[in-house]
Amino acid sequence: MNSFGRLFRITTFGESHGPGIGVVIDGLPGGVPIQIEAIQKALARRRPGQSAFTTPRQESDSVEVLSGLYQGATTGAPLTLWIANQDARPADYAPLQGVFRPSHADFTYQHKYHNPDPRGGGRSSARETAARVAAGAIAQQLLAVYAPTIRLLGWTAAIGPYETAYRPTELAEVEASPVRCPDPSVSQAIEAYLAALIAEGDTVGGVVAVQVEGLPIGLGEPLYDKLPARLAYAMLSINAARGFEIGEGLAAATMRGSVHNDPFAVDEQGQVFPVTNHAGGVLGGISTGAPLFFRVAFKPIATLKRPQSTVTRSGEATQLIVQGRHDPCPVPRAVPIVEAMTWITLADFVLLARATQAR
Repeated sequence: MNSFGRLFRITTFGESHGPGIGVVIDGLPGGVPIQIEAIQKALARRRPGQSAFTTPRQESDSVEVLSGLYQGATTGAPLTLWIANQDARPADYAPLQGVFRPSHADFTYQHKYHNPDPRGGGRSSARETAARVAAGAIAQQLLAVYAPTIRLLGWTAAIGPYETAYRPTELAEVEASPVRCPDPSVSQAIEAYLAALIAEGDTVGGVVAVQVEGLPIGLGEPLYDKLPARLAYAMLSINAARGFEIGEGLAAATMRGSVHNDPFAVDEQGQVFPVTNHAGGVLGGISTGAPLFFRVAFKPIATLKRPQSTVTRSGEATQLIVQGRHDPCPVPRAVPIVEAMTWITLADFVLLARATQAR
């Protein structure tokens, strides 16, 4: 299943160390203005080699439009984006083809597909997420036309033992940190922690937080396509994602209803609104108009530069040390990926709401 979405539908293709990766976006209305520079800017935030805390692989991630765009606007035909791999090193993975790397998809892909691309994980590699980010930039530009009040911001909320409750309001606060943590003191602690992990050849996980403001009331299709259900589906499809929580999330399990409930009031314009937002911007799976807030947890990067016990594909025990180019933590580069999947999910819901209203 390489597609996601109902009306705004993306299909990604390509492998980590093949010629390149790409995405086909179907369901785009014609006449939506598209800026290639905006796609490129989004890809620059995800690309490898951007700091001391990311893989040194050098990819410019230059995007090329193959179809669906004419004179700067969508045509209504499928929009196809292509990103060539420029720093692929498939030969680096030749020694690994005969072993199952711990906590990688090698084992399951081999059993399911029998002949998967072993170079850097092939289709299971996080390299595929560049295509998602490109699609997310298209979704963002679509919503700038159809739902211009929406404002979205993601950031690093935690890495390892270091966590912040601070919620930024501007992208500059996030991008000022090389680990995308908007809390300066926590960012410094994380940077020192990651530097020590790199020296040890180890890795760690963390949490990405997202807040979306300006959402219209009514997005979400109960019972099985609730807004948080679709968001969870989108987020848990991202490489290394292991948890999703909205509003108070798992902490709600320890709260009393008298604390967790969000009372209603009426504003000066006569509009009903929730005074607090423990629910995270949804009720009954439908957006309330309050800020949408959720968090996505990521496991540690599975590739370690230290010995690990495993077996060969023929079942013989062995020790494995990987010398490839990998991040010590997935979270800093996952921030724009989580944002992209949020834009894609919201674009799908907005188009669906417009179609429903049209009937």
